[in-house]
Order: sequence, then C-alpha cells, then structure tokens
Amino acid sequence: MTLFSSYRLGGLTLPNRVVMAPMTRARAAAGGLATPSMATYYAQRATAGLIVSEGVQPSPIGQSNPGTPGLHTDEQVAAWRPVTDAVRANGGRIFAQLMHGGRVSHPETIGTVPVGPSAVPAVGDVFTPTGPQPAPTPRALDTAEVPEHAESYAEAARRAVDAGFDGVELHGANGYLISQFLSSNANLRTDRYGGSVANRIRFAVEAVSATVDAVGAARTGIRLSPGGAFWGVEEHDALQLHTALLTELARLGLAYVHLEATVGDEVLVDLRRAWPGTLIMNPVFPMGPKQTERADADRWLGLGAELISFGRAFIANPDLVERLRTGLPVAPVDVATYYQGGDAGYLTYPAYQHAA
Repeated sequence: MTLFSSYRLGGLTLPNRVVMAPMTRARAAAGGLATPSMATYYAQRATAGLIVSEGVQPSPIGQSNPGTPGLHTDEQVAAWRPVTDAVRANGGRIFAQLMHGGRVSHPETIGTVPVGPSAVPAVGDVFTPTGPQPAPTPRALDTAEVPEHAESYAEAARRAVDAGFDGVELHGANGYLISQFLSSNANLRTDRYGGSVANRIRFAVEAVSATVDAVGAARTGIRLSPGGAFWGVEEHDALQLHTALLTELARLGLAYVHLEATVGDEVLVDLRRAWPGTLIMNPVFPMGPKQTERADADRWLGLGAELISFGRAFIANPDLVERLRTGLPVAPVDVATYYQGGDAGYLTYPAYQHAA
C-alpha cells in the first residue's frame, strides 16, 4: 500500500490516497454563489483521490468571511452544479466542507451580531468587507436555539448532494462553531452543552447525527484540530475530549475523520487507535512554515492513516498527484494571492513543464 494505491471510501473508489484539503480562497460571487472560475480551479485538481472544498456556510449567520460560498439557497445549489460537473468530467470526486463560523465573523459581513456558545470574543482580527477588524463579542445562543444550528449542517448537506457533491465534511476544527463548543474557554455554558466533556461534545455529535440522518453516513465526514488554539480557543483536555468525541462518532459509521497535526504525534496516534474508521491525516501544522511533503505522507501512512491531505501544495500545483508520484519539484505558492480575488494565483498555476 502506497500513497498511490486505490482506496474504497463509502460508495466511492479513490484512485489514490491524496486528498486536497479544504482551503478558503474567497472568490465566490455576490450572494455566496460559486463561479465558473471555481469550476475550473477544482477541475484542474481533479486527479486528487478526493477534493474537499473550501468552507461553505450552511446558513447566512454561519458565514465567517466575505467572498465565501454558501449552500443555503436554491441559487447557490444551482451555482455549484457546474463545479461538481466539471470535477466529475475530469474524473474527480468532491466533498463540500460545511463551515459555520460562529463567533469568527462580523456584523459587517453577516448583517447581525455573530453567535457562539458564550459571549466570549475570538482572539484576533476577522476579515470584513472593509478590511480586518477586531473580532466582536458574539451573542450567546439560548439552549433552545442550539439544535437549529446543528440542523443547519444537515440542511446544507441535503443541498450539497442536490448540487452534485459526493458528500460533506463538517468543519469541526480551527476555532469555528463546532470547535467553539468543544473548547474549554470559548464555551462557558452551564446547560447541557457546556461544562463536562460529555456536554461539550454534544453539539458536534448532534450536528453530525443530523447530517448522517439527512444524507447517510457514507457521505459524512468531520475535520478536527485536537488541541488547536485557532482564534483563541483552548482545549485543556484534548486527548480525553477527542477520544470521547470519536467514541460517540464511531457509532455513526462515518465516511471518515480528518485530523490536523495540531498536537503531538503521541496524542494523534492514540486518537488513531480510538477511531475505528477511515482516517484522513493532515500531517503538518496548518499554516505553519512547512508544507506537507511526500515523506510526511508516507510517515503517516505508516502510522495508520488511510488517506493524506495536502493543502497549500495543491494551490500552486494542480498536478500535485503526478508530481508526488514521479518526484517532480513542487512549485512554491504566492501567499499574496491566497484571498485577493480574481484568477491570478488561482487559475494561473501551470502543470509541470517538461523541457523539450
């Protein structure tokens, strides 16, 4: 078994074990609509065993950043269909990542005060239509409101399948809403969604369960960042917390769990043992100085992961799978064009040019 062996994932046969990780590119049109350029971008990268899309807001209040796409209107569903068609025409498979920003948003972006588990602001500046601004204090959700936000993932998952996606990944990582509920300091609730580990994992389990009920376990995955400190979240008990969460999720028979290397290998290996299903491993700390390389992928295949996700390397290398397979150089990415909009630094990276 190598990075280039096929793998059966739910109802899909992946031709290799390379996953394109979800990455915000902030190039959607007004109204959260996917664009023809987005169809080209994902189709260019369809040799990945699986593509996971950029974060897609499941509801208007779930939008974190300007310029991101949604899956909560019929128009958004229609706009996504050319994207999924283009990926499929190029032989690919694509899951939609469903991302509710929770407190990591701003009234200028969503037109109202963001919501979160508790009235505790995120740490840092959030993106807004007029530039970076300090994260606002969110409105704490009432107990009776929480289930509708869990259900929003399921509703968006139904729309994703209608739009032609092969499945969905709930964004439970990186300090967004699910991660906020898991957190020791963003979640100060005293009701059934806060306090104990069993209570702090409840929102994640309810969101995943609702999604499984909506589209099936084989079409449902979740991404987690154990111990990650994004946007100021803390998890003092990452191993206990995520072991408890994975134990609950194991009963649902999900397509996969997608872990980020946000904690040491010892904890990650323990979590691998706690999860009986397919593991996608993102083996390098997200947005750190180092990009994932072939050696990192091979090491984690040896540690028990079935699939390996690559993030930034896919931005500048639409043919990343072939470069990894043949040992060709991996081109560097232009950080300045991550979020600037337009096709430059988006559709302008070429496949490897062999000398004549």
